Amino acid sequence: MAELADHLLAIERALRVAGLWSSEPPSPQALASEQPFCIDTLTFEQWLQWVLLPRMKVLLEKNLPLPSASGVTEMAEVVWATRADSLVGVMRALQDFDRLLAAHARRSL
Repeated sequence: MAELADHLLAIERALRVAGLWSSEPPSPQALASEQPFCIDTLTFEQWLQWVLLPRMKVLLEKNLPLPSASGVTEMAEVVWATRADSLVGVMRALQDFDRLLAAHARRSL
């Protein structure tokens, strides 16, 4: 679990280095979207920062069950298809996160 928490920090760090970290949170209405990845109200990087990272931190802190799969890397590949070369650090952090979640799920079986 500590390794997964470290990877959440790695995602944050990679987003900051890439200039994709925002100091201003989205509106409560934007965060309330019911669409996957809040695709209708947030950019993907906003979703990572304001939805995925906080939710995963809560799951880890409260020792709640983790998702068995993520799919975050696949979404990033679609959303950032034309920018993938400039976002290598973020992509690597997301890939590591997906791998760790999958490995955790396998151990939990």
